[in-house]
Amino acid sequence: MTLPITSLFAALFGILMLVLWINVTKTRARADISIGHGDDAALHETVRRHGNFMEWVPITLILLALAEMQGLGAAWLYAAGLLALVGRLIHPFGLTAGNASHPLRIMGNSGNLLATLILVIALLLPALGG
Repeated sequence: MTLPITSLFAALFGILMLVLWINVTKTRARADISIGHGDDAALHETVRRHGNFMEWVPITLILLALAEMQGLGAAWLYAAGLLALVGRLIHPFGLTAGNASHPLRIMGNSGNLLATLILVIALLLPALGG
């Protein structure tokens, strides 16, 4: 079974993951810190941006793949995938140590949360006989 929609989003998320990883590597090199973040605020923020991505995206892709395998309509799959992708794209710009309520952080997390909710409901309904 091929999963063309999940594959598309996996590739796009993969590109974004590489960009975030490159930013961590460049920031580490500038700060001359190999492990952890020391007391470098910029490195801490960059590591958390990448870490937050790595915490959310794998489960999002798993849910997307399962929903696609169970036959969820393409419009719902694209909606969930786009919400998650846009959320992950804008979230790093709002994830700063000095502003926990930055609008881009809130919008980014909200996009991913909504995508997750759509996918969880889509998986639960058939499982519960709905």
